[in-house]
Amino acid sequence: MNSNNDIKNNSGIVYILTNEAMPGYVKIGKTNTSVEQRVLELSRSTSVPLPFECYYAARVSDVDQVEKAFHDAFGDHRKNPRREFFIIAPERVVAILRLLALEEITLSRDVGVESKEDALAIEIARNKRSAFNFRMVDIPAGAELKFIRDESIICTVAPDQKHIEFHGETTSLSSAAQKVLGYKWRVQGPAYWTYQGEILDERRIRLEGDGMDVFLAENIEPVEDSSIQSQ
Repeated sequence: MNSNNDIKNNSGIVYILTNEAMPGYVKIGKTNTSVEQRVLELSRSTSVPLPFECYYAARVSDVDQVEKAFHDAFGDHRKNPRREFFIIAPERVVAILRLLALEEITLSRDVGVESKEDALAIEIARNKRSAFNFRMVDIPAGAELKFIRDESIICTVAPDQKHIEFHGETTSLSSAAQKVLGYKWRVQGPAYWTYQGEILDERRIRLEGDGMDVFLAENIEPVEDSSIQSQ
């Protein structure tokens, strides 16, 4: 059994990464250094067409056990047992990690971006995915949507079925989510809202596919966290 001192000495950061080239996939990993360093390490891989983005990260008391618990719990969502990639909505992982967090790690979502070309490529990919059509996923006008981190926050689908009504204004899923989160950077709105208990991003992937065949995470060569933890 680990002592309290052992657990304290094994504190580290568990992170959740996403990549616009791999819609539907998340990477769940750990680091004892910094998330920025880890994201850059992964993004510099020549087999990754776009840089990774940090969706959420938190310091936990026993980083090895927490990471293992996530990998075990979401094992049926894992595409390849040799990779840390899971086909799951990132907010489902965040919901648990927030309960275990000693400290939330705040950093720019674009920490892995090192060039104007990278930034432009990500922005193009975001714009392509951000247009959410409620009609295409069988959600009617007037339907009630709930914010995943606080279900008391509600919006409704606008009559055009492309926007939402939120706090008396017609806006987008992304703008509303960004406002609630208090972020200065743009977010993917469908990842933060649910309809009848289903995350909109998951619903879109389930019904439309949403580019899952663009790039498969199992094609990425693994970059072990241990390779940078000693640096």
